Amino acid sequence: MSTAPLPYRLVATDLDGTLLRTDDTVSERTRDALTVVAAAGAAHIVVTGRGVPWTKYILDDLGYDGLAVCGQGAQVYHAGEHRLLTSVTLDRQLAGIALAKIEAEVGPLLLAASRDGLEGDVLVGSGYQVHDGPLPYVPMHDPADLWAAPLTKVYIQHPTLGDDELAQAARATVGNLVDVVMAGAGVVEILPLGLSKATGLSLAARRLGLKAADTIAFGDMPNDIPMFGWAAHGVAMANAHDELKAVAHEITASNDDDGIAVVLEHLLAG
Repeated sequence: MSTAPLPYRLVATDLDGTLLRTDDTVSERTRDALTVVAAAGAAHIVVTGRGVPWTKYILDDLGYDGLAVCGQGAQVYHAGEHRLLTSVTLDRQLAGIALAKIEAEVGPLLLAASRDGLEGDVLVGSGYQVHDGPLPYVPMHDPADLWAAPLTKVYIQHPTLGDDELAQAARATVGNLVDVVMAGAGVVEILPLGLSKATGLSLAARRLGLKAADTIAFGDMPNDIPMFGWAAHGVAMANAHDELKAVAHEITASNDDDGIAVVLEHLLAG
């Protein structure tokens, strides 16, 4: 692979559905492309909806030692130092009010939440459907436990409404109090108002002396829309949600077909 001068000095990649394949691995082709990009002088920042506790083991496996934006922008994490640099928490009183308003509109919700910190637990309430896999969580038997410690986000599900319907209804009801994002199948999240992947990425980029104009971003879900709005160039995966494809500058191959590598190899080839 040749190394023509890169038009971007920062490569921002979402994790699930983007950098990770369906089997939660990163292909050798994509690893090689990111290695060559780094050798050409560009930085790579992982930008994920996952909190640090659900992200750090993946970064360790990748040998990734740079900055990562976690928790939908709430956390900036130094992977090499295993250190949390910044963290934004959700106002628990405001979140409680928002949940009550949503339930008044659509009926009872199924709840989970991410606690703040490097080792913050993910609490899962009765009936909430958790994806199969290695991610650890703590069953929540007492609803009061939800509010017992600082949180970065609350997850909501509904017995009958689909993800897009639930996110739309919640946003219409409490969009002036909190932010609501759809981050993946079964993953609708309540966040601090004004928080997004773009705010977290801008903080991380600033630490590296880089700007939006330096950035190419890859993603697959509606929670990546703010990041695409901030970056100079947004690339949606072939498997991306239609809302993200609608605002992308480019659509590449799927996460299972090395979509990130396809674009980076083209850029490196000049």
